[in-house]
Amino acid sequence: MDLHGSFHVYDTTLRDGAQQEGLNLSVADKLSIAKQLDGLGVGYIEGGWPGSNPKDTEFFRRAAAELDLRHARLAAFGATRRAGVRAADDPLVAALRDSGAGVVTLVAKSHDRHVELALRTTLEENLAMVRDTVTHLREEGQTVFLDAEHFFDGYRANRAYALEVLRTAAEAGAEVVALCDTNGGMLPDWVSDVVLDVIETTGARVGIHAHNDSGCAVANSLAAVAAGASHVQGCINGYGERTGNADLVTVVANLETKLDRAVLPQGLLREATRIAHAVAEVTNVPPASRQPYVGTSAFAHKAGLHASAIKVDPDLYQHLDPLVVGNDMRLLVSDMAGRASIELKGRELGYDLSDGSPEMRELVTRVTERVKAMEQRGYTFEAADASFELLLAEEVEGSRPSYFDVESWRVITETRTDGEAISEATVKLRAEGVRYVVTGEGNGPVNALDAALREAIGQAFPEVAKFELIDYKVRILDQGHGTDAITRVLIETTDGESSWVTVGVGANVIEASWGALVDGLTFGLRRHHR
Repeated sequence: MDLHGSFHVYDTTLRDGAQQEGLNLSVADKLSIAKQLDGLGVGYIEGGWPGSNPKDTEFFRRAAAELDLRHARLAAFGATRRAGVRAADDPLVAALRDSGAGVVTLVAKSHDRHVELALRTTLEENLAMVRDTVTHLREEGQTVFLDAEHFFDGYRANRAYALEVLRTAAEAGAEVVALCDTNGGMLPDWVSDVVLDVIETTGARVGIHAHNDSGCAVANSLAAVAAGASHVQGCINGYGERTGNADLVTVVANLETKLDRAVLPQGLLREATRIAHAVAEVTNVPPASRQPYVGTSAFAHKAGLHASAIKVDPDLYQHLDPLVVGNDMRLLVSDMAGRASIELKGRELGYDLSDGSPEMRELVTRVTERVKAMEQRGYTFEAADASFELLLAEEVEGSRPSYFDVESWRVITETRTDGEAISEATVKLRAEGVRYVVTGEGNGPVNALDAALREAIGQAFPEVAKFELIDYKVRILDQGHGTDAITRVLIETTDGESSWVTVGVGANVIEASWGALVDGLTFGLRRHHR
């Protein structure tokens, strides 16, 4: 039984995570992310530091009217009162008091040198600042947590004083004292020893706030929980200053799936992948494909040996069912693929290639060899599932899916007298028995080709109007050849409901882009007409 009540999952993405280099959140962004975090079932969402900047003050004002949180409580972050000023008279403490947040997380110095050099006050006055601020906010009806800044470094430098800061906060009414590895330099065994000592010495409810500078933020968080901590702080997707904070999703997934600790409301862990990616869209920070549990590569299998084993039992090369965290297994088709990879990928796309007949074995061999030969020429099917499905359909059905026949295309780019560069593309093709000749303009050759191609096909297939190019990636494959190098292009297209990726390879970027564009439209039409 947990003598301190339920386990706390405390998210600090909106405050500590927002300190990540290149990450800038508007008030609307923060409100949107808060709704997503609540959907994950976290217990606390730290919204920011009201009074320190207008954006965070505005966030708490709008949150009171616009956020209807089902699972989480909103926490306001701030500092203890200034030296020599009563907590009741400190304007920053007043901002916390007036924020509307039911929970206040106070940051306090627990490292003696930081007290003397940064705060420029005495060790005794720092304790009074902690006691006075916690007591005042508790009397105002707010729940108070304490973040003991630089705690682990302070503990090593002056154990007695670091522990006294925690004891003072707890006696004044702080419900949690969170030990902060602010510099991120701790290792799991060190964290365990300190947490055990803190609990035995102070009797306080202990939390952990880990940074990832040593690459151990998640491990340190788990070590703290194993030693008795019942409050864990982190950021979704591991956002945060320098190398980031503990990735809260990874911590929570490990606690639930490995250590059998129910720390989220039942069933909400299945939302983890969707929410992690939704937050990444708001922050405009591309999600890490190799992120544990929720990354697109977290359950992706490439080697033929792995695929052969997965064909027998998926658990042989997966540490858990990806559906537990809302993710999915992916089979990557590449030059490393064997028969098992092709068969499994075919099954994923709706083709049963495993009946064992000589004809089917020959077909699988042919597809495998074709994939390997194309990858030698620069193609990649790991991310371009749509192009692979078209290839597979061609082999299985005897002909490549086609909804139009291109006669020719050309593109011209000119620079006008005002310095503006305009591209013009002409596409000639037949669709549904009608010949179309269409010219399109764009701010570049690929944009112009896309416009002309979609306008021409759209006259025969109106649904093409819904298709939109949403991502475009170019890679030069043999860089030693300079401007004469082979180019690979990946294009992601959406119809508003889902998206797909196609690949093109050519002697120049326009030729490669054309191939990917044609595949993208062909696949979209196949999806709508199948």
